[in-house]
Amino acid sequence: MTTRRNVLTRSAAALGAASTGLFLPELARAQSDKVRVGFMLPYTGTYAQLGVSIEKGFLMALNEQGGKLGGKEVEFFKVDDESNPAKGVENANLLVQRDKVDVLVGTVHSGVQMGIHKVARESGVLSLIPNAGVQVATRAQCAPNVYRTSFSNSQPTLALGKAMMDRGHKKAVWITWNYSAGAEALEGFEAGYTAAGGTIIEKLAVPFPSVEFQALLTQIAALKPDAVACFFAGGGAAKFLRDFHAAGLSKTIQLYGSGFLTEGVLEAAGPAAEGVLTTMHYSDSLDTPRNKKFRLDYVKAFKAQPDVYSVQGYDAGQLLVIGANAVKGDLSNKSALYAAMNGVTIDSPRGKWTMSAAHNPIQDMYLREVVKGENKVIGIAGKAVADSGAGCRMG
Repeated sequence: MTTRRNVLTRSAAALGAASTGLFLPELARAQSDKVRVGFMLPYTGTYAQLGVSIEKGFLMALNEQGGKLGGKEVEFFKVDDESNPAKGVENANLLVQRDKVDVLVGTVHSGVQMGIHKVARESGVLSLIPNAGVQVATRAQCAPNVYRTSFSNSQPTLALGKAMMDRGHKKAVWITWNYSAGAEALEGFEAGYTAAGGTIIEKLAVPFPSVEFQALLTQIAALKPDAVACFFAGGGAAKFLRDFHAAGLSKTIQLYGSGFLTEGVLEAAGPAAEGVLTTMHYSDSLDTPRNKKFRLDYVKAFKAQPDVYSVQGYDAGQLLVIGANAVKGDLSNKSALYAAMNGVTIDSPRGKWTMSAAHNPIQDMYLREVVKGENKVIGIAGKAVADSGAGCRMG
């Protein structure tokens, strides 16, 4: 059953109206002094924990401003996107048309993001992407009102190939889910790995969100590659790690992945994750004052450890704070709002990064190894890695 929630509002009257699916015009006008923020994130299913982490990180950035944006009170609305692309447009319209949000924050799943993207481009509502790396959003379908604070799907894996070749892993098998994020992660891996001299001997895929890996793991064992590279995330990533280990492959084949393979799932994966190498724009273990302060403040606020999703949500919040402060909370002043957000440098726990002309982060990619249940940074796989932004024409 579809779950739609409009919560965290600062007004009991607004909550009552929103929960019935009706929002009176008079009420909307009466509350024009508030900035209306809509979360469209997964709160159920394999990506549920990712959605929760993004929301917490975003709220933390606003809490650092006293819970306000440009001096204005904030009203929040939430929709569970269920990681279901078929409902993407419908759910985004609930926030934009029914709840009249000023900014839409979402989502995780690239397929769902395309539904949000369609609504954002048609409505002109400010859209902040705190995770989904679907590349067209900041390439051929880039838009002045759409900003990403995470990555394009090919960025982490683009930095993976050289690290693998440096370790003598010249023949690899690629495996992922059969959906757009997996295909684009492959694009980055294939470009980086072949440029470094590596050979992909097989490309394997399972339907999303299936976690039945056994047949393909048997195939990998028969192929005997030097290494396996992959893209998985959330609960499915934990299952893949456990199955790869249980099949005995970790004894003879080095496993690599886009950093989401080991992000937020190390406890669930247990010993199966030990020694796995990933490339990512963040690591819990980054030894910087900025990251240490962020992690300490996050634990104090939420009694939970932050992960990369928390950081991406936090940076989406930081970006919105910069824009909202520049226009004193009047997000309808779009020319000044976008001018403040374009080309910005974000002081992030991941390290400072800049916004590209296509509205995608230009950022370092770290090489990480799972050691005793933690993603330890062992080097920088790529400095200032940028997506191509191919086909982007800001109109």
